[in-house]
Amino acid sequence: MTSEERTSEVSGFYRQSTQQRMDYVARWAGLTMEERAALQPAGLGLDRADRMIENVVGVHALPLGIAVNFLINGRDYLVPMAIEEPSVVAGASYAAKLARAGGGFKAHSTSPEMIAQIQILDVVDPWAARFEVLSRRDELLSRADEVDPVIVSLGGGARDLEVEVLEHKVTGPMLEVRLIYDCRDAMGANVLNTIAEALSGRIAELAGGRANLRIISNLADRRLARASCVIPAGALATQGYPGEAVVQRIVEAYALACATPYRAATHNKGIMNGVDAVVVATGNDWRAIEAGAHAYAARSGRYTSLSHWEEDAEGNLVGSLEMPMAVGIVGGATRAHPTAKAALKVLGVESARELAEVIAAVGLAQNLAALRALATEGIQRGHMELHARQVALAAGAVGEQIDLVVRRMVSERTVRIDRAAEILREL
Repeated sequence: MTSEERTSEVSGFYRQSTQQRMDYVARWAGLTMEERAALQPAGLGLDRADRMIENVVGVHALPLGIAVNFLINGRDYLVPMAIEEPSVVAGASYAAKLARAGGGFKAHSTSPEMIAQIQILDVVDPWAARFEVLSRRDELLSRADEVDPVIVSLGGGARDLEVEVLEHKVTGPMLEVRLIYDCRDAMGANVLNTIAEALSGRIAELAGGRANLRIISNLADRRLARASCVIPAGALATQGYPGEAVVQRIVEAYALACATPYRAATHNKGIMNGVDAVVVATGNDWRAIEAGAHAYAARSGRYTSLSHWEEDAEGNLVGSLEMPMAVGIVGGATRAHPTAKAALKVLGVESARELAEVIAAVGLAQNLAALRALATEGIQRGHMELHARQVALAAGAVGEQIDLVVRRMVSERTVRIDRAAEILREL
């Protein structure tokens, strides 16, 4: 595929057959036959799965879709998304198309710095112990750099040491020692845990106490990804709503997520629909991303929206998203899982920071898609037909029966498994 042909703005991608989509993606990314096979249902075999986790008895498959239309920092992306929920890939693709009208997404990320925590207990004089540990900062950072010389040679390594005195009625005073470490293109869990264990004995000796926990923190608030977009009001117009009204209603919907955690939880879940789907597709740790995201949303002491939406002076809709994004492109399942490796090749990212920026843009796109639907025709209208297909399959429909059952349920606006079963009996 030539550079002129290589665009993520693909009209009618959803109308193509799965084989046609695969052919386009393979030409886009230059996939080998082996990499194409890795994207098929048998991509992860039992032998490889048995080496990845314990007590393997099978493989649990998820649909792998491609979100199109993404333009991020002036570059086109086809985005692999692994998710079972209907309308997510379609919603992200549609929102990315809207964003293109305003120049696409702008994204940025901070240095890939992670935090390892070491808990020191039974300290007689905690404030003096804190001073003693901090006075040996350079020694401890040097010891940390000895653990993984490869990361250090690539420009990463230990960056800082922080020590706090904490009080708790169960333990009494204790020290929390935080090591700040640049992981480069790794997610960092393994190296941070190893370093924490390597340093804990020396830190306990300096503090005159006992080391207990030695582990990475999943609140990666030094490793942030940010994305923003500007949507012209005209691009948001629908048959029933002028663009200006859609902008206003989206901003109003966002306001509820700011005001109450009951809405913020669902609002952020919509963001994570997009985020997690890319994280899973690329073999990264979606539980770590979820934990960090929700902790970050509550960092002020009140749980609120991860995104921000407003209307600018020209009447455009302006959105932004900031959240922790501890993802990697080396190590772990990103290299052990053949489907994750192929997905990363399709995405074409060259660093963990670039991957984080793409994921943030997808999260913002998914948020936009959900807010637009909620603020206009309601979430169910676009979701209904896609959900109806799952219900028809669950009721036992096969082949041509699926479309017949879907059409009947959607026309009746009754998407339930008992109704699908009734229609099947009639057929």
